[in-house]
Amino acid sequence: MKKFSIIFFLAFPIILMAQQSDWNGSQPSVAHELQGISMKFDEYTVVLNPDKNAPEYWAGAPSVVRDENGTFWMAARMRSPEYPRGLRGYEIRILKSNDGVHFEKVHAIRREDVPIPGFERPALLIDPVTKKFKLYACGPWQKGPWSIIKFDDADDPTQFEAGTARPVIQAPARQYDRDVSVKEYKDPFIIFTDGKYHCYVIGYIRRNERLFHFISNDGEHWQPAGDVNQPIMDLSGWHNFFIRPSCVLPLGVGYLFIYEGSSTTWYDPVYNVVTGLGYTFDLHHITDLTPDSPIAMSTTPGKFYTFRYSHWLIVGDEIFVYAEVANPNMSHEVRLFRIPMK
Repeated sequence: MKKFSIIFFLAFPIILMAQQSDWNGSQPSVAHELQGISMKFDEYTVVLNPDKNAPEYWAGAPSVVRDENGTFWMAARMRSPEYPRGLRGYEIRILKSNDGVHFEKVHAIRREDVPIPGFERPALLIDPVTKKFKLYACGPWQKGPWSIIKFDDADDPTQFEAGTARPVIQAPARQYDRDVSVKEYKDPFIIFTDGKYHCYVIGYIRRNERLFHFISNDGEHWQPAGDVNQPIMDLSGWHNFFIRPSCVLPLGVGYLFIYEGSSTTWYDPVYNVVTGLGYTFDLHHITDLTPDSPIAMSTTPGKFYTFRYSHWLIVGDEIFVYAEVANPNMSHEVRLFRIPMK
C-alpha cells in the first residue's frame, strides 16, 4: 500500500495539473501548478561535500543501496576543475552510513588505478542471488569512446578493485558509411526487477544526449531493448536540448521514472540540468508526467539550477532522494531530501 500511495502522491496529481505551464523560456522554472509538489524539495541535508568549496569542484552522481542489515552504501563521483572539461571526474568514492544521513568515506577508486581518463556517474547495486555488491561506472575506455564499465563483484563495497574494470556496454559498430548510430554511452542507472537487470544510459547520437535502455539476465551481458538507435523519450518541451535517465522507483503498480533534461534557451544547457518525472508499466514505454516544466531544481542557484543524478529509495514511510545539486558559487554537493509518504 505504501508504494501504491506514491502514485497518488506524486504521479496522478502531476498528470492532472501539468497541462499548462508558466515556464518563461529563459531559465529553469517550475510551473505554478506543480509548485506544491516542488516545495517538497525545499528542505534538505548535505550528505557529501566536494573536496574544495570552490567553483567547478563537484561531489555528485550518487548511487545508493541499503543492504539486508539496514546499512546504506553510496558510490559518488568526485570532480575537479584542475582537469580538462569532460574528464574532470577523478574518483569514485564509496561511503557508508547507518542512517542514510551521516556518511563516512570507506573506499575510493581513482581513475589512474583503472586506468581511465575520467569518471562520471557510477551505479551501485546488490545481486539478488549472490548478495554480492555490483559496481558499474563509465568513462573513455582505452582511449576510445565513453563506455559503461563494470568491476568484479565484491562481498563488501570496500573490496572493489580498480584493476578488474572492463567494458560491458559499448557503442555499436557502424553498419554503413554514413551510419549515425550512437557514438558512446555514459551515466548508467541500473535496477534489478522482474527477474532482469535494466540499465538506462545516456547515448550520444547526432550530437545529442538521449535516453537508451538495455536489458541483461546476469548484469554482465547486455542487449538493447528494442532498436539500438531508438531513444525511449523525446527531445521536446522544456527538455528539448538534452534528456537523460536519473532513477526508477518501483511502486508495486508500475514504476516512477525519474529523468532529467535541459532546454536550448537556458544558460549553458550542457550542465544546467534539472529533473522531471515519468511513469511506466513495462520499463520501456515512458509517459512524461512533467512535459511542460521540471519538478525539481536547485533552490540555491548561481548561474546554474542544476538538480541531477537523483537516486530515490523508499525508507520506512519516506522517500529518500539523493541528488547532485548546484550551489551559488558553482560548486555541487550531494543533498538528501526526505519526502514523507503520509
